[in-house]
Amino acid sequence: LVLKCENLVFAKHGLTTEQHAVLLAIKYIDDPVTPTDVARWLDRNTNSISLIVERMVKAGLVRRIRDLRDRRSVRLVITSSGKDILDRATVAGWELVQEILSSLSEDERHALVNLLGTVRGRAFEYLNPGESMEEIKRNEVKNMARFMKRVARYGSKSAFSANKKNNTEAPASPAVDIS
Repeated sequence: LVLKCENLVFAKHGLTTEQHAVLLAIKYIDDPVTPTDVARWLDRNTNSISLIVERMVKAGLVRRIRDLRDRRSVRLVITSSGKDILDRATVAGWELVQEILSSLSEDERHALVNLLGTVRGRAFEYLNPGESMEEIKRNEVKNMARFMKRVARYGSKSAFSANKKNNTEAPASPAVDIS
């Protein structure tokens, strides 16, 4: 049901829930961002992310840029149109989350986060028997801390708008647009 709510909210901004997630991943992963990076961040396979990105390129939300140093490498960059849509959709999505969780106390929200983390850990162990979760946990803690720090600013639309100014489209190394 929550996914259906998200779909409704993001559709009002011309996005699917998956496209919104891809835009967030591109925005919050350290540059340069590849489709493989996005797939890892979203726990999806690279082929499904590539199909989503293809539609996003056609919609003008994302550009694919070939790295001039390594012609095999493709980086993803959000277009200015994609940034505008992402900003508006994220505010609406954040408001949805706040509305849905408003019936829970702070203690209940913390318990929910902990329980979902436990379930996710068990699912990882099921999919990766015998692998250590320590490296993944370290990376997730680092990424989640960065993400939550930025998301915390989205509580107010004015703070969200101020955050937009810090993001640029310029690639980190020589590249050519292949979109």
